[in-house]
Amino acid sequence: MPQSVAVAIVHGIGRQREDFASGIIQQVRKRVARQLGDELPGAPRLFFQPVYWAPVLQKEEDDLWSRLRKGGKLEWNRLREFMVDFAADAIAYQPMPGERDAYDSVHAILADGLRQLAQQAGPRAPLCVISHSLGTVIASNFFYDLQMHSAQKQLIAQKVREKMGDAPLPCGETLTLFYTLGGPIALWSLRYRNFGKPIQVPSLKLGNHYANLVGEWVNFYDKADIIGYPLKELNADYNAAVTSDRAVRVGELLTFWNPLSHVEYFEDGDVLGPIAQGLVRIWRAVNP
Repeated sequence: MPQSVAVAIVHGIGRQREDFASGIIQQVRKRVARQLGDELPGAPRLFFQPVYWAPVLQKEEDDLWSRLRKGGKLEWNRLREFMVDFAADAIAYQPMPGERDAYDSVHAILADGLRQLAQQAGPRAPLCVISHSLGTVIASNFFYDLQMHSAQKQLIAQKVREKMGDAPLPCGETLTLFYTLGGPIALWSLRYRNFGKPIQVPSLKLGNHYANLVGEWVNFYDKADIIGYPLKELNADYNAAVTSDRAVRVGELLTFWNPLSHVEYFEDGDVLGPIAQGLVRIWRAVNP
């Protein structure tokens, strides 16, 4: 039986629905199948898992927006709501000394999603993570905690560990492809000396499972998107860790030229095409 490939999709800010990933899953499947052509007798065994973390923060965010609007009529409501969505999610998610409930609850949902992927695709399946907006920070923090956790530096909460299990995939050992779309990781780097340290892509433990796999971290950003930024110039570590910063033009007539382009990455061919190519490359490598 062919080796499966696992894909986790982590959403970003905004009013997300549980089926937020249905469109990108359909489009990526089509592009992968088109590139493989007649190489395989059946469709490639790609397993997708949306990571729907929005409910952790949505109730409080709705309450905040309601209270802000009671102060009087505001202008630029759509843009204001967009910024409130981002700021409220970001501030609520970020852990503080002695207060990690939201951070750990969001990471527990991601851990559970990876555990489900391991059950579907296999415990050692190569892992691709597609993340957008604040989801890029969530995914980066999650894998950073996994990679830096030690007896001396306890970074993973018990509630996260319980959801994760002990298979290589949810423990981050098979992380191979990392795609960040419109991500504010560069803004988060201000919290750390010399802008911090990135995660390792692929995982340093990937070689224990696949000796010849070559991973990549591609960071997509639109120049009109005020939340998405390039990463390689942050410092030498990011320059080495990120395979490429890729400027793209996403959105439609009313959005491609302004900050509202931020919500358009999942539908853009210049983003989906390279992701599909990465999945095809990994598929071929593990199914020679």
